[in-house]
Amino acid sequence: MGLGLAALTRLAGSKAIDRVGLRGPVQNLVKTGTRSGFRAAGAATRSFTSVQRLGKPARLAKPDDRGLFDLTPDEDQKLIVETVSEFAAEQLRPAAADADEKLAAPEGLLSRAAELGVSLVGIPEELGGAGTERSVVTNALVAEALAHGDLGLAVAVLAPSAVSTALVAWGDEQQQADYVPAFTGEQVPAAALALLERTPLFDPFKPATKAKRTPKGYQLDGVKSLVPRAAEAELFIVSADLEGRGPALFLVESSNAGVTIESEPAMGLRGAATGKLHLEKVSLPAGALLGGGKADVFTEVVRLSRLGWAALAAGVGKAVLDYVVPYVNERTAFGEPISHRQAVAFSVADIAIELEGLRLVTLRAAARAEQGKEYAREAALARKLATDKGMQIGNAGVQLLGGHGFVKEHPVERWYRDLRAIGVMEGAVLL
Repeated sequence: MGLGLAALTRLAGSKAIDRVGLRGPVQNLVKTGTRSGFRAAGAATRSFTSVQRLGKPARLAKPDDRGLFDLTPDEDQKLIVETVSEFAAEQLRPAAADADEKLAAPEGLLSRAAELGVSLVGIPEELGGAGTERSVVTNALVAEALAHGDLGLAVAVLAPSAVSTALVAWGDEQQQADYVPAFTGEQVPAAALALLERTPLFDPFKPATKAKRTPKGYQLDGVKSLVPRAAEAELFIVSADLEGRGPALFLVESSNAGVTIESEPAMGLRGAATGKLHLEKVSLPAGALLGGGKADVFTEVVRLSRLGWAALAAGVGKAVLDYVVPYVNERTAFGEPISHRQAVAFSVADIAIELEGLRLVTLRAAARAEQGKEYAREAALARKLATDKGMQIGNAGVQLLGGHGFVKEHPVERWYRDLRAIGVMEGAVLL
């Protein structure tokens, strides 16, 4: 902790503050110190070491091309979505308001989420997972179902699987042996894909974070923004410009010297406990470079991350729709339900129409990505629709509730704030 937090701690133990009635406020400052600008060393709770030797990287197989555009979920997908939806309704939705206020998930919630095995679906059986085929569509359906409960907590739940998915897709045999087994155990590590930086009109393909070669590997310098679960994360995948040649991805453990975390509460996604990741002359071994620094690997990461945010937007949009329909049918004005008013009915219909369009484009892009087909156009369309129509849906939800849409008694104001993040965020999730 910084010197300021240490000073506050000493002050909290002083008897003098009782005489002036300041014990309560000072103790509150101590409790929230790490949320208000203090920087702390990253979490260092485990040592990642190989538990097995791999002759070659383990990859998930590409599904067979059925030649048809059919997004009907199969039986396995239906079972997975049903399970995740129940968890989101029973665990995430009731905890969302408290997490939004306290900037953190309730105690034990993320551990229970890890028991769902969200990460296992994307990890091959050779590495201890349950996956046999690449499952981008399944990942999209899971993200959508979780976001229906709460977007901030959904991001917190999905953050570790973004790292394990990247390791499976592009990690070499040593990287997989070192890190992936931890994601299949009982205590899945907090981890994050850190691409975003606090830069106007940020372009993920032009990161300000710099990486330079050293005799022993690489050195990273820069700051990443809005990293989910940053304070507790043990492993990061960080983007950096490699000596002016373009963006590359690096594996950074929180225990590395020069890694510090600063809390960064935002307008939305507050349950994800977002923070800044500071990298100051962080030395990494040569084996920390993910995917060989290839440009096409980085492009794939950005596209799959944006598809993840589109799926999350669809989940929140469905939550808005499911909330406003009974509201406008039950709310009366001038002796009849407000849904009888044409403007209200059309607004609800617009939400449903835009939501279906967003889902269709997102799942089509996911299906093409899953089968190894070109999906750049579809991913760009999904990103555009999620940004524009997602915000439109959130705004319409607030408007339909009138004054109730402005107060925290109803969740639509939180969903509105969360949906504003869709057009801003890069990284954090990965399908």
